[in-house]
Amino acid sequence: MSFLLDTHTFLWFLEGNEKLSKKALVKMLDVNKKCYISIASLWEITIKLQLGKLELNFDFDELTEYLKRNQIEILPIHFDHLKVLSELPLHHRDPFDRIILSQAIAEKFTIISQDSSFKSYKAKLLW
Repeated sequence: MSFLLDTHTFLWFLEGNEKLSKKALVKMLDVNKKCYISIASLWEITIKLQLGKLELNFDFDELTEYLKRNQIEILPIHFDHLKVLSELPLHHRDPFDRIILSQAIAEKFTIISQDSSFKSYKAKLLW
């Protein structure tokens, strides 16, 4: 089973934030499970940093090192993801969340997210 991390899940994991569920943390630390982060999440982080809506307790340049160290792979956006996106109901309007949902559905990944609005979709959700 493979997991796709929502943006907040990834950030909470890096920060050691107690908001991250124990169940999510166990799956993310299991070396037998593959974890991915969407390139859209990294784009969202970049935008929020530029707008001053997000602060990291480490340098942005260190993100790639954190990804490598924690064996989290970057999932690029493929045409198949966009096809799923084009057919996705508009229950959720956030463009970053919508592409993350589409990627998880297309790849048959479980999303690790606290976002309860994801339950409105066919994606598997873990929290």
